Amino acid sequence: MKKLLNKLFDHQELTHHEAKDLFRQITDGTASDVQIVAAISAMKMRSVTAKELKGFREAVLEHALPLKLYTNEAIDLCGTGGDGQNTFNISTTAAIVIAGAGYKVIKHGNYGVSSPVGSSTILESLGYHFTIDEESLNEQLQETNMCFLHAPLFHPALKKVADIRKDLGVRTFFNFLGPLVNPAQPKYQLTGVYNLQLMRIYKEILSPEREGFKIVHSLDGYDEVSLTGPFKLMSNHEEFILYPEDLGLNQLKQSDLFAGETIVDSKSIIYSILKNEGTSAQKNVVLANAALGIQCFDRSKSFISAFNEAQTALASGQVLTNFEKAISLSHNFKTNPL
Repeated sequence: MKKLLNKLFDHQELTHHEAKDLFRQITDGTASDVQIVAAISAMKMRSVTAKELKGFREAVLEHALPLKLYTNEAIDLCGTGGDGQNTFNISTTAAIVIAGAGYKVIKHGNYGVSSPVGSSTILESLGYHFTIDEESLNEQLQETNMCFLHAPLFHPALKKVADIRKDLGVRTFFNFLGPLVNPAQPKYQLTGVYNLQLMRIYKEILSPEREGFKIVHSLDGYDEVSLTGPFKLMSNHEEFILYPEDLGLNQLKQSDLFAGETIVDSKSIIYSILKNEGTSAQKNVVLANAALGIQCFDRSKSFISAFNEAQTALASGQVLTNFEKAISLSHNFKTNPL
């Protein structure tokens, strides 16, 4: 560890193997808390490289609990987090909408670390129970088109750093890993990142692995399509900048996406959207992200067609009914201690 720390303090990049070794020592108890904080701090002083992120990711996936679902013809929607915008959980809500529209969703997420309310936090507040039981997860995926993989259950090696990350309360290279280490490795993915440099790295990692993916970054800082201004989009086949009007939608204000002050506030916003009672701004930003997710399954489908598909499912009550069924099924899960 000392050799790796010296290299980081000298502003040198780690090789793939060194990054993997650093991550292993952080998570297996070899490194002390002081060394872990030093490594995290040193990495925060510069941008992570593709080789380093690949090494970290490989280490995480090698130590993840094995999971066999009956299909990986599904999508994960998540962002890196840490954009500091305090929005309600847009990608989580969009994932619920996509499942309600009939597409398979295998969402991976966690409690909030660098943001107040993570996807696990909000789902738990809505009544969802987490599990690692394959039979239960397969049943829910079959019956409701969705299941949720709570990261701490599937990545026990990361428990060592959970409290340190929470105490630091800032974005670290661990944020970059979340969207890349879904243990089910679904074929499709919509991921938001907080800067343009990270988009390139994600594209390099996802291109050989995902049948369909989109990476998005709103140029005013959001790690999702916020509709508050232009956003950059990268996929397997394209790369361009779009404005809300290019999607046929009005530009929103930052205040339109505010999560409120508490978990209760966030829960209230999301539940109102699922009941099709949210504001037009709240529903449109969710439907825009859901539409991009649907397009990952079929790139020949137009944005308007995908948007209308998601909107119809939401307005019909299908999304809410499906999600409430998912919650009900989760209550029968074989639960696991965190």
